[in-house]
Amino acid sequence: MNLRKRSNEWIQQLVFVGPGMIVFTIIVLIPFLLGFYFSFTEWNGLDLDKAKWIGMDNVHRIFTNDDKFWASFKFTLEFTVVTVVVTNILALILGLLLTRPMRGRNTLRTIFFLPNMIGGILLGYIWQFIFTKGFKTIGEMTGWHFFELPWLGTPETGFWGLVIVFVWQTTGYMMVIYIAAIVGVPKDLMEAATIDGATYFQTVRKVIMPLVMPAITVCLFLTTSGAFKMFDLNLSLTKGGPGTSTQSLAYNIYAEALVNNRYGLGTAKAMLFFFAVSIIAVTQVWLTKRKEVEA
Repeated sequence: MNLRKRSNEWIQQLVFVGPGMIVFTIIVLIPFLLGFYFSFTEWNGLDLDKAKWIGMDNVHRIFTNDDKFWASFKFTLEFTVVTVVVTNILALILGLLLTRPMRGRNTLRTIFFLPNMIGGILLGYIWQFIFTKGFKTIGEMTGWHFFELPWLGTPETGFWGLVIVFVWQTTGYMMVIYIAAIVGVPKDLMEAATIDGATYFQTVRKVIMPLVMPAITVCLFLTTSGAFKMFDLNLSLTKGGPGTSTQSLAYNIYAEALVNNRYGLGTAKAMLFFFAVSIIAVTQVWLTKRKEVEA
């Protein structure tokens, strides 16, 4: 009887989990393992017979003779820190505002969420037009220096241009997560804080913030991984320019493998990128999970 029960359980798992595991293996696991192998080769990405095993030479080259990679890493790290902080602060503020009684609340939620529905490449080209044509026109009409800046023409303004677009696209999605968490805070705790004489800001700091820490953990993870992997906006807005001053790490890997046809070196960079993002993301989740409390 037990053997028959176990057989039925295995059959159910194969039926429901099997197809997903097969797709995951073909689409994710096998390409990852192949990429790990090719990171130890010298290969142009075209002729498989010319993939030459060179061991750790690619990794040695990255650490000793690839200034562009480390410049891209520094740019990506700075971009990630700024966008994670700004995005989550704005999203939390919007979440707090749009959970209070107000007219047109649902409409505002929809408006703030809409940028997330636009694809990164399309969004980049839209904002490229805004930066180069729209801001220029506004600057000429108003005389405000802010709109007359060469937003995609210098390393400094190019950096902040990417930050503006990323934050504009991502904040609405994080806002929805924060709204769901804030709505889930028990009303009796809010009422008890009000009865005890707590102000709204004290209630937010002492009651709401500790109870929405799971949402903060999720939002920090999503924005951190998203900022590190930022590629489509980089491609459509600045193409890493001027020069390579605004080149993200993902764009540097793309250029190395698919533009310079150094696929082995590109996959080695991708593997290092994967491990770096994994360590940072796991550390962030571990730190924020420790601060979570239960209602």
